Amino acid sequence: MATNRSRRLRKKLCVDEFQELGFELQLSYPESTDDAAVEAFFADLVVEGIEGNGMALIGGEEFAVVCSGKRGSVTEEQRATVEAWLKARPELSSFEVSPLLDVWYPDNPVATA
Repeated sequence: MATNRSRRLRKKLCVDEFQELGFELQLSYPESTDDAAVEAFFADLVVEGIEGNGMALIGGEEFAVVCSGKRGSVTEEQRATVEAWLKARPELSSFEVSPLLDVWYPDNPVATA
């Protein structure tokens, strides 16, 4: 695909100055955790940890991508807030929060301002 694109096309494709950033979550639960407890934790995560901070979650109870709730990018502060929220929760055996990445094209490098 051509790299000399109009501003309108760059915005439509979410590239260059319109790149949208988010991050990935990898969640692990203790083996003794029942399904109801996992569902309750995940509901709390979505409502308190994600939507309460202006973000949206795409995925499931073990792997998800977090992006902005509206057009734009997640900030490093929002990512750190979710990480701190997860650290404070005893329901997880482990979790991993990725660095910020391009949510539309994960293989593309993150543009620096």
